[in-house]
Amino acid sequence: MGARRGARELALQALFFADMQTESRRDAVSLFREHFVSEGDSLPFFDTLVSGVLDYQDEIDAAISKHSKNWKVYRMSAVDRNVMRISAFEILYLEEVPDKVAINEAIEIGKCYGTYESGAFINGILDAVSLGKE
Repeated sequence: MGARRGARELALQALFFADMQTESRRDAVSLFREHFVSEGDSLPFFDTLVSGVLDYQDEIDAAISKHSKNWKVYRMSAVDRNVMRISAFEILYLEEVPDKVAINEAIEIGKCYGTYESGAFINGILDAVSLGKE
């Protein structure tokens, strides 16, 4: 597994953990980072992803909501929601990551951590987010 894939998976785990906490999301991510993330190649990209999702969460959730018919973001599974938040952040704010790479990574991670239907669900919404930014 590459450093960026590892960073994406750790970011998913940190954001999932933050969703399950009653304290602030930033405090929860800091706690997760302190206990589960070691120094390494993936750390800078992990920090970029997590801080980007937290900084732009309202805009990211609005983009996801705009393209998800009959699904409110808060009603989506925590895995699907956070996988899409990470990828949508990459699509909307990280020019160095091609949209197709961000989407394909999200689909694969969604299939691994989500349900049988996660890949298709994630793909449909993120394709629309990518097309909608142009």
